[in-house]
Amino acid sequence: MLRPVGARRFWPRSFAARLTAPLPDVRALVRAAREGAMRPEPQALKGIARLPYEPGPVPAARPGTVSVTWAGHASWVVRVGGLTVLTDPVWSRRILGTPARVTPPGVAWADLPPVDAVVISHNHYDHLDAPTLRRLPRRTHLFVPAGLGRWCRRRGFTSVTELDWWEAAELPARDASGRVRFEFVPAHHWSRRTLTDTCRSLWGGWVLTGPERGHGDEGQPNGRRDTERNGHQPRRQRVYFAGDTGYGHWFAEIGRRCPGIDLALLPVGAYEPRWMLKPVHTSPEEAVRACADVGARVMAPMHYATFLLSAEPPLAPLERVRAAWASAGRARGDLWDLPVGASRVLGE
Repeated sequence: MLRPVGARRFWPRSFAARLTAPLPDVRALVRAAREGAMRPEPQALKGIARLPYEPGPVPAARPGTVSVTWAGHASWVVRVGGLTVLTDPVWSRRILGTPARVTPPGVAWADLPPVDAVVISHNHYDHLDAPTLRRLPRRTHLFVPAGLGRWCRRRGFTSVTELDWWEAAELPARDASGRVRFEFVPAHHWSRRTLTDTCRSLWGGWVLTGPERGHGDEGQPNGRRDTERNGHQPRRQRVYFAGDTGYGHWFAEIGRRCPGIDLALLPVGAYEPRWMLKPVHTSPEEAVRACADVGARVMAPMHYATFLLSAEPPLAPLERVRAAWASAGRARGDLWDLPVGASRVLGE
């Protein structure tokens, strides 16, 4: 359902009914604290020095292409339809309750193109960073989950669009006629920012769809498949940003409702211990399955190599996602395992 940009809406007091698994109880939290379950073993920290970090320039916006630049964790610079979109921007060195980041942001803030829009997946501190948002002009378009608009407006933002699952809003494209679509889709996760606001706002991912392109455009990464699927209809490039999520049935539903996803940005880190984190964070192997479920040909891993949020060794997410991709028989070139700071372009 298409919604107007910036409309104020009323929401239920709680979204707890959307949970797909119970939240950890006090006993689970005590067990995690007792076992030291949320930090890697000290010897594993030697791997930090080998985390891939290769900062480079953000690709120029060009008609008919979509580019992604990994700034670290779940923060991407997506250029689509001539717009510059940030996902879950966190440029801070430290977030509440965790050690400082182990790799710097892959793009210096001063080197960013003017930001047109921001999408937020949920309100956890490693995805919704108030100091970073304060750097943005208050006219920047914010697309956020239902229930999070008040938080944004209290910080002076004037164009805040709250969406429920399967709702969308659009902005005019800059590099072509047409519009860029921002669709909010489900995730297996939860929300909390304080002790008293558990599940008061929704959580989810985003499907960004560029303006229409003619079926004769050159250089499309999967043009033959698109022609077969859409016939003579102009195609629109699609990027799926999953935010934070566990593995589950929503991925296949996203693939059915949003066909033709070109690139899936999927989390592969912060997954150990599984007894605690499986409902809310995909493992690398589950992320590869999720990529197949949504029907994306290309996958770019994220949510690792930035903040140490859980017990797996820092390099394990990258090593395991590469192995899982190969085991699934997927083409190696379709796994965009980018260093922090690196970019790739769809349509080249």
